[in-house]
Amino acid sequence: MVSRFAVVAFFISAAYASLFGRLYVLQVMDGSRYLSEAQEAIPGVTLADRGSIFFVDKNGKTLSAAANKDFPTVYATPNTIPDAQEAAHAVAPLLNLPIDDVVRKLSKSDNQYALLNRKVPQDIADQIAKLDLKGIYVRALPERHYSQGRLASQLIGYVGPNDTDEGVVGKYGVERFYNDRLAGKPGNVEDGMATRPVPGENLTLTIDPNIQFEAERILMNAVEKHGAVAGNVIVEEPATGRILAMGNWPNFDPNKYQEADISDFLNPAVQSIYEPGSVMKVVTMAAGIDAGKITPQTTFNDTGVLIVSGRKIQNWDLKAHGVVTMTNVIEKSLNTGAAFAERQMGHDIFLQYLRQFGFDRQTGIDLPGELKGDLDRLTARGAPAVAFATASFGQGVAATPLEMLNAVAAIANGGTLMRPFVNAELGPQELRRVISPETAKQVAEMMVSAVDKAEVAAISGYTIAGKTGTAQVPGRGGYTDDVIHTYIGFGPTAHPRFIILLKLDKPAGAPLAGTTVVPAFRDLAQFILGYMNIPPDRVAK
Repeated sequence: MVSRFAVVAFFISAAYASLFGRLYVLQVMDGSRYLSEAQEAIPGVTLADRGSIFFVDKNGKTLSAAANKDFPTVYATPNTIPDAQEAAHAVAPLLNLPIDDVVRKLSKSDNQYALLNRKVPQDIADQIAKLDLKGIYVRALPERHYSQGRLASQLIGYVGPNDTDEGVVGKYGVERFYNDRLAGKPGNVEDGMATRPVPGENLTLTIDPNIQFEAERILMNAVEKHGAVAGNVIVEEPATGRILAMGNWPNFDPNKYQEADISDFLNPAVQSIYEPGSVMKVVTMAAGIDAGKITPQTTFNDTGVLIVSGRKIQNWDLKAHGVVTMTNVIEKSLNTGAAFAERQMGHDIFLQYLRQFGFDRQTGIDLPGELKGDLDRLTARGAPAVAFATASFGQGVAATPLEMLNAVAAIANGGTLMRPFVNAELGPQELRRVISPETAKQVAEMMVSAVDKAEVAAISGYTIAGKTGTAQVPGRGGYTDDVIHTYIGFGPTAHPRFIILLKLDKPAGAPLAGTTVVPAFRDLAQFILGYMNIPPDRVAK
């Protein structure tokens, strides 16, 4: 019996001896080799794959807007570099980096990882690899790639180095707003133990790539044709608040963001405000009609001039138009008629409706840095009557392009204001009812009449509602001769499927909006009607 236990004990002891021997070989004799391999693999172990961003078309087919693509990356393990000065002088010129900066990074001997450069050209990466410097590595690692280039660049944003320069972070657009979701969680290597990273989640946007492309093409053509300094275009689905397109000019290539001007990173559609001009007249009419102070048939004797608070208000054409209805005021875009409508309802009611339409708050869109409109001239103590009169036709108050579009979208949507959104998962959200369905219908009919009379934006077989806006650009001590053109239109009015805002900043020679943004609107509206297979809602007479 004793001999049997002795045999068992012998084999157990032998097994443990073999195990400890193997551990000794792994940890002591081969430890440095395995540590070196682990250090070389640090970026691949710690960096989380960033989630992709997609556009989606009318059929639910997705198109990549931002994804990950392998690019050569040069990094170092400073704690294994024998001579930081020598290594820095060898690689810094090839990477076009200041030698002192590289020396500083490589001299931190307690660091296991230091990024030197991302997206390194392949020929440069090959040269560095041939140097065979201890502690300097070249590996193909996933980096952000924007396959659509400049398309919707300010809406998407870009990623750049984070504060530690060991990873990336969203800087603008949805890359920033949804950074936590897209980024995932990095892994870690500590005390020989590796924690795997958690990849980020994908994000599908409401942006239809076909509408986005056409919208930006039409916008850029209009900017170039009319010598404008900038422009914006937004397409929204009025019933839901889905943003189908949002583009600006100038824009930038997020793949080469280092070459762009920092001002081009901002999204003017939500991050800039401007005086919108006569597009505000439809909001003024909606307020007056909904408050029961005017109707589309209410008449006004236009003498061409109104004196308010000692200030002269005139029409854009400097003419008197005699007795006109409120519908005529929209058709002819009469400043005097808009001021008359504001006076009929009174300052308090007018201001209340502007607030209801959202001009004193953010729309709530899921994009970073959104501004709110400016009603300060109307809310200041002792605000003069002329401030309310000019606000009725969109001067002296300001809004973001999206804020202006979304307000008119409430008219298209039967009086209900929606929260605009770009993340397809969010879904529609009603903010509040701003006017009655009957008021919305009447104002839409006034806008249709304006389109039919002017004819420029008219599309055969469809009822299209629209309104131009020409606003003078404020300067020191008053207004300049420069103008901003805006057109907002929607259709078909029986069941609006889209609403479009087109805006041009400072077109050369300050031409009429009817010759700049209105033709551009018509071209984009015709494209959307055909692309979305929207049937006509008007029977030819």
